[in-house]
Amino acid sequence: MFATICVENHEINTFALMNPFKKLAGQTAVYGLSSILGRILGYLLVPLYTRVFLPGEYGTVSVFYAYASFLVVVLTYGMETSFFRFNESEPDREKVFSTATISLVITTLVFLALATGFAGPIAAWIDYADHPEYVLWFAWFLGLDALSKIPFARLRAENKALRFAAINIANISVNFGLNLFFLLFCPFALRHESWGVLNGFIHMIYRPDWGIEYIFISNLVASSVALILLVPQFTGMTWKLDRKLLKTMLIYAFPLLFAGMAGMVNETFDRLLLRYLLPKDTAAYQVGIYSACYKISILMTIFIQAYKYAAEPFFFAAAKEKDAKILYARIMDYFIIVVSFIFLATMVYLDDFILRYLIGKNYWEGRGVIPVLMMANLFLGVYYNLAIWYKLTSKTIWGAYLSLIGAVITLTLNFWWIPLGPEYLVHGYLGSAWATFICYGTMMVISYLVGQRFFPVNYNLGKFFGYLGFAILLYTASVYITPEGRFLQVLFHSLLLAVFAVTAYLIEKPRLASSR
Repeated sequence: MFATICVENHEINTFALMNPFKKLAGQTAVYGLSSILGRILGYLLVPLYTRVFLPGEYGTVSVFYAYASFLVVVLTYGMETSFFRFNESEPDREKVFSTATISLVITTLVFLALATGFAGPIAAWIDYADHPEYVLWFAWFLGLDALSKIPFARLRAENKALRFAAINIANISVNFGLNLFFLLFCPFALRHESWGVLNGFIHMIYRPDWGIEYIFISNLVASSVALILLVPQFTGMTWKLDRKLLKTMLIYAFPLLFAGMAGMVNETFDRLLLRYLLPKDTAAYQVGIYSACYKISILMTIFIQAYKYAAEPFFFAAAKEKDAKILYARIMDYFIIVVSFIFLATMVYLDDFILRYLIGKNYWEGRGVIPVLMMANLFLGVYYNLAIWYKLTSKTIWGAYLSLIGAVITLTLNFWWIPLGPEYLVHGYLGSAWATFICYGTMMVISYLVGQRFFPVNYNLGKFFGYLGFAILLYTASVYITPEGRFLQVLFHSLLLAVFAVTAYLIEKPRLASSR
């Protein structure tokens, strides 16, 4: 006999609800494994970068990756989400995969031809005239990443999370290993000329006058490895493009392209604006400081990325179930608990461990932006949860509207606040952080309000504000109550985390007990 529970005055079958929920949790855990490893390895590079490179050099790296984040959206033009949508609705899934893949292959080849032919002028246009090779390397690894999108999406749609994770881990490991090899091992080996044959090999492949160049090269090689490992996904592909289907997929995806572009404006454009709106003698330095502190949101971004990988195909598949909306509301409750806990954990341990071990001391001056950016990323995670309404109802134009609203806020506030002097509360990268906070908060609120009109889901707002407010309250306590001695501080901060976890468990315990 299946137990039943009452959620928001609706009687639902627990077996029908919990099985999909457990499936989502399991998929998120597997995707999270690769994301966690990837982020951990990626963030282990931050201490390396912030000790090997000056803030100005690291700022250059951040600027190019900001461009890369923007361009990858253009190169995939919403086709990944369109693939998920039509993979569920079209009877011939192979035709959907083939059409989406051929479309991306054609557009990627055009992009690579243009970028390769005009690398010099493009480098001059973005003020890196002395380094056209940066443009060339970035173009190629972006092209390779674009070609990998649909095969990766197919793995997710087919619930092959383990294979997805394995390829992703291989990509990350190659990138991490090459960074260590070029930035640490090669300089160390060359200082020990007695190593003979090994030194000869290193002299052939390593240039001591290169630094950040090896960051870009490592990424390019890693992207190549990932695409090679995805080759089996193309086995048996018909390589036939269905023009009618392509037109339908593009109509669905087109608003997502603008949503993605505007989203990248919200996510990365602040680093570009910092570079061009601040005085040239300090711009790269401030970009480096801001980018390093942005990385502190590691745990939040790991979870949100892993959740997003699992949630998008899951939500489309669950839409067919009778109790889908109740399931979405339940998932939101648990999502808020997790991200609130992550926010609290990061902030209470910030000075105890995170700053001390993650980034070099030259970057600590930017710590004031960290709680603002953490909360901004939390809002973004909630927005991703809410965004399912316009994808399920095929009103993807609203994704574009919402992202454009965010982009207007981002650009307006950054142009206003970045040039201000230090006598203002918001200036430089502080202004960028608060602009990000307001942008994602506004998008979250508007998406909720509009979504309730077109696809009403009875989200529990009391729990949303309750858990989030409780986490902020405990964080505030950690700021104003400071026991003497590091041991007592860590103990007190751990106690605050335990209080949050136990409180959440006691609140959710009746629901958890009834679902067994």
